[in-house]
Amino acid sequence: MVPLAKIALVDCNNFFCSCERVFNPALQGKPIVVLSNNDGCIISRSEEAKGLGIPMGAPLHEQQEAIRKNNVQVFSSNYTLYGDMSARVMSILREEVPAIEVYSIDESFLQLPHNFDEEMARALRAKVLQWTGIPVCIGIASTKLLAKLANRHAKKNKELTGGVFDLTNYWNPEAILADTPTGGLWGVGKNLAQRLEGMDITTALEFKYADPSAIRRSMGVVGERMLRELNGIGCLELEEVPPDRKGVMASRSFGSPVESLEELEEALANHVARAAEKVRRFGLLATGVEVFLRTNRFRKDQPQYSPSIGTTLERPTHATAELMTTSRTLLQRIYRPGYRYKKTGVQLTNLVSEEEYQPGLFDLLDPATSGRIDVDKIVDEINRRLGDPKNPVITRASQGTDRRNNLGKAWKMRAERHSPHYTTDWNQLPEAKA
Repeated sequence: MVPLAKIALVDCNNFFCSCERVFNPALQGKPIVVLSNNDGCIISRSEEAKGLGIPMGAPLHEQQEAIRKNNVQVFSSNYTLYGDMSARVMSILREEVPAIEVYSIDESFLQLPHNFDEEMARALRAKVLQWTGIPVCIGIASTKLLAKLANRHAKKNKELTGGVFDLTNYWNPEAILADTPTGGLWGVGKNLAQRLEGMDITTALEFKYADPSAIRRSMGVVGERMLRELNGIGCLELEEVPPDRKGVMASRSFGSPVESLEELEEALANHVARAAEKVRRFGLLATGVEVFLRTNRFRKDQPQYSPSIGTTLERPTHATAELMTTSRTLLQRIYRPGYRYKKTGVQLTNLVSEEEYQPGLFDLLDPATSGRIDVDKIVDEINRRLGDPKNPVITRASQGTDRRNNLGKAWKMRAERHSPHYTTDWNQLPEAKA
């Protein structure tokens, strides 16, 4: 008999907080929270912080008393560090299995070899911890949805499972399903859970034995796929190659309200540079550009104005200079003085593959484009080697001529509790002292 194919979900525990601990061992055992952009809300909590009752997504100012009273360590988001640590974890997983789908910055689905057992999963978990310092939990099952469920059980019961749980070898898997509310299933949000409750389905086990035709009528093909996955019939394939992107957006809320057009243009230029670098990294070209402005909708005492505007480019491009010129023109068309703007951003739309794009005859004859050295890609490579995407060493004048002074500008995002870029900046490497 051919062994049943298995899928694992590997999930990094409290990932952002774990990253902060890797290079700062003094944080072990202490409550930690990591904040969203502009230090607004809590987006990651250590187990110790969860034990204090600090809720996920809570505004920082509402938790100041609990933070002060319990000496909670607070960090601004350090996405450069988190992205690099994620890549390190994923590279280890990639070496151990035939196929991997990187589902998010801290989660991956693995296609397991037929001989992969729970002991091997524990060895893999120990290897990731030893090589990166990041603790993970591993859930194993026959489908992606069940692997998510197995991972949930492994994480909630770490004392019993040791962070690894194989649902295919568990003596009573239906007990796990009966103990899982439908809202705890992957892909079941609040609205779907309410719809299932209207059908007297409140647990994963009841969902498993529901009438397939009734589920399809109520939830469509998505619900039917979930039903099949709960019954061990794989409907969701691993996506080893991410699907082509249709658009790339770059935007950040300002640290302080901005009123002048000059500052808005500077902020937008930085967003365009970041978006263009992403487009080039994925081998794509943009055929459209959209720019938007936002005031703070929560400030009812201030006038509101939140326009957006877009255009189609004459020819697809990933050139930073061209995209900056177009974006600046669009921004000038929608800008109105007298408003306190909270945010601006750009979206590069209708992306096409650089390899598959067929230029027109006049594009080939245009001396401005034919035979031109792609300076942007050279700059990208230098920035990758000497800096990082969010802190490049080479920028354009329109992004601000004095990068050091930019740190104090209103449009710069607040990050008052930022940890060092331990792994991506030569000047911030951790020091070992004897």
